Amino acid sequence: MSTRIYLFLLFTFYFCGYIYSQPKPKADYNYLLYLPKDYSEQTQNYPLVIYLHGGSQKGNDLNKLKEYGLPYLVDQGNDFDFIIVSPQCPDNKYWSSDDWFEPLYAKILAEYRIDINKVYLTGISMGGYGTYIVAMDYPDKFAAIVPLCGGCNDSDMSRICNLKDIPIWTFHGTADDKIPITETERIVDALSECKGEIKFTKLKGEGHGIQYLYEKYPQMYEWMLKQSRSDKP
Repeated sequence: MSTRIYLFLLFTFYFCGYIYSQPKPKADYNYLLYLPKDYSEQTQNYPLVIYLHGGSQKGNDLNKLKEYGLPYLVDQGNDFDFIIVSPQCPDNKYWSSDDWFEPLYAKILAEYRIDINKVYLTGISMGGYGTYIVAMDYPDKFAAIVPLCGGCNDSDMSRICNLKDIPIWTFHGTADDKIPITETERIVDALSECKGEIKFTKLKGEGHGIQYLYEKYPQMYEWMLKQSRSDKP
């Protein structure tokens, strides 16, 4: 190997490592909040579900979040036995751009009665990607995650084993032409290598629009709420 190539590779290795190691800037994202209807009458702590929307709902208008998913169901008058926080990703950013989770989590814990052993993360499309990434960044915070038609960037695949102790149930349509099912399949394969706990439901013939699961598949919530960090040794 020539000296020039060696120096180039050495510089690339250290430069990329330096960029990767830089902490993300902290940011306060706007969010929608749902409290169970009996919250004010009770004293117990409640499970928390953080919901991450897809790319079409980015911006600074929280009403956009009500188009589908958990914010839509809340807006339609559905009741849930858990607290729901739905942040909004700003335009020109992704869920991985900033450290929005830590400030939001600290604020919610300070202001509401949260069972820290029953904190869950779910999202769809871009929010599915965000679900994996945020759980990789904070693997000790979540009792379970449920990514829908998501994936993982190549640069983050090396960190996939951060998720090995988090129960995961992931869904993907076999006919998805926006985010191919291979994106989820490679995560499942990588987690299997590090003995991760992942449940994979392939939706035969389904495309990218699987947001109906939030409304039509209550088994997803039932499974989620059975998971608890207190069960871990």
